[in-house]
Amino acid sequence: MSRLLITRGPVTTVTLNRPDVRNALDEALIAEVTAWAEQVSADRSVRVVVLAGAGPVFCAGADLGWMQRAAAFTREENIADAKTAAEMFLALDSLPVPLIGRVQGAAIGGGVGLLAICDLVIAADDTRFGLSETHLGLVPAMISPYLIRKIGLSAARLHALSGSAFGAQQAAAMGLVDHVVPASQLDVAVDRAIAAFSRAAPSAIAATKRLFAAVAGHEPADVVGITAEAIADARMSPEGQEGIRAFFGKRAPSWATQPPGSPTRRS
Repeated sequence: MSRLLITRGPVTTVTLNRPDVRNALDEALIAEVTAWAEQVSADRSVRVVVLAGAGPVFCAGADLGWMQRAAAFTREENIADAKTAAEMFLALDSLPVPLIGRVQGAAIGGGVGLLAICDLVIAADDTRFGLSETHLGLVPAMISPYLIRKIGLSAARLHALSGSAFGAQQAAAMGLVDHVVPASQLDVAVDRAIAAFSRAAPSAIAATKRLFAAVAGHEPADVVGITAEAIADARMSPEGQEGIRAFFGKRAPSWATQPPGSPTRRS
């Protein structure tokens, strides 16, 4: 059985499919996710991606069997192996479309890292979260840049150093989760988010994600050129001109009249 289930279309649902091990990440699953992310970045038909987990748990982090195998690697082999996981997170972070995290049950370690990359995270109210790497004598290495960017250094240090579990409301308070809903309303909330993203221009979304990545961490004066070029390019783009025409014509722009897909279905 495939470790990754993909429901293709304008709204693409990518489901981690190892429910017997709580969707833990191993070499094969990481390779599948990376290959899919690199391919879909060039697919202009995709408008929104939903990242989900099969079964009762979203993702339990790294597969301990994988970690056990890695313990026997040389240092050079360990570095090469870790870089493959880092490439997966980078490929997901570079997606030019909105990435929605649909979370239930638990998100641990690398599962939290996946959520830190998402543009929007919707969690069932009984979901548990944790950065438990230090309990195993490990560190949250590959996810650290995304985690710190998402929740800040102070919260990242607190939860990574203690390894203590926390709930959905606390995850929302620190900015890891955007919406907390009853488990029965999870798909309804995801569908509502898909509808909201569908009102935005696809190329403008992609350009905005690239722009934010380019200016993050810089002083405003240092990125004046980047921001000026970004808005100039947007004003001259087909979508930018269509959006202005639609506004003054009191009509919906062309991309908003084409729904991105049917309501979400769990794979």
